[in-house]
Amino acid sequence: MADFFEKLIKNRGPIGQHRERAHGYFAFPKLEGEIGSRMKFRGKDMIVWSLNNYLGLANHPEVRRTDADGARKYGLASPMGARMMSGNSDFHEQLEKELSAFINKEDTCLLNYGYQGMVSIIDVLCGRHDVIVYDGECHACIIDGLRLHAGHRFVYKHNDLADFEKQIQRANALIEKQGSGGVLVITEGVFGMAGDQGRIKEIASLKKQYGFRLLVDDAHGFGTLGKTGAGAGEEQGIQDEIDLYFSTFAKSMASIGAFVSGDRLIIDYIRYNIRSQIFAKSLPMPMVIGNLKRLELLRNNPSLKEKLWKNALKLQSGLKKKGFDIGKTDSVVTPIYMKGDIPEATAMVMDLREKYGIFCSIVVYPVIPKGHIIYRLIPTSVHTDEDIQATLDAFEATKRKLDAGEYKVEAIPDMAEA
Repeated sequence: MADFFEKLIKNRGPIGQHRERAHGYFAFPKLEGEIGSRMKFRGKDMIVWSLNNYLGLANHPEVRRTDADGARKYGLASPMGARMMSGNSDFHEQLEKELSAFINKEDTCLLNYGYQGMVSIIDVLCGRHDVIVYDGECHACIIDGLRLHAGHRFVYKHNDLADFEKQIQRANALIEKQGSGGVLVITEGVFGMAGDQGRIKEIASLKKQYGFRLLVDDAHGFGTLGKTGAGAGEEQGIQDEIDLYFSTFAKSMASIGAFVSGDRLIIDYIRYNIRSQIFAKSLPMPMVIGNLKRLELLRNNPSLKEKLWKNALKLQSGLKKKGFDIGKTDSVVTPIYMKGDIPEATAMVMDLREKYGIFCSIVVYPVIPKGHIIYRLIPTSVHTDEDIQATLDAFEATKRKLDAGEYKVEAIPDMAEA
């Protein structure tokens, strides 16, 4: 009989197989210092493009003061227990009410985490006779939620409306054959890798024709899109057509937690049946109070979003002028598409960090096809013009080296911490 752990040791996974060389540098790196556009990595100063601190709230003085005051007054243990049993508070309910008003929905349910929250929402909403139709580039939290779904699911090609209709028709045909069940469509407000907005306006226009409900994960749109920052639904003018609006506090709010909003009866059903919240400790009081302050700043300081977009557009236009392919992004998320294999990509990352002081995230196979490299840059409101210009110069220089074959190496260099 084989030992249970044997398979884990022999096959560490597509990323884990590089652990000995990558840990601490390419994987699990440690950024140090105050959160901002410039931090330290292995003792060196870096311009950082890998933090989802869109509005710069992580180190906003009012946020830091509110976080500290909340921790001092309540500690991290309060409230003790799950919300349904003993972990509710006026502050939790106030945050739900203020979020509902901000995004123009009847009710809101707080969630402890974004990833866990989306997995649990799918689990609580969908039974074995229901059918889910989802975009092919949905986030991993949605995919993991789908894995829990006992019913059928159909995927449509990314932002492809013709294929979307085809899959909706398949879903409706299956529902008719079964004689029971409903259809839930899941897409994103902003796709976090490519930066393009989901085509939720066009999808919503088909709701009456096909009779489905729409769930939108707007993790990257909340706080960055729309006139008031209420997200992709506001940006596209169809917030009322989104049946369930989900977002996380981990991006624009630079915090922990998440929420789902919609009609009161549906949110109440979620509140009383979502297992990950019923059987888990409530979101700690300092985080709830801190999120109230963050939401206040998001609502009342439009200059934060304006500065974010000024930086994003300057970075994106600069990259395009230098001949870089940034795809179809229409958000602040800024991908850079290049050609190359994994060793080339890692050599280029090292050069960007060691010679040019640029720290950004890289995506390679198996996340994307072999021979391709994607750098994902996340602009924030705290980046400066100097940060942007230095980054543009660094990418121009390293792109010349990549094209000239100077990063051709046999294997991923050993950069793991001892």
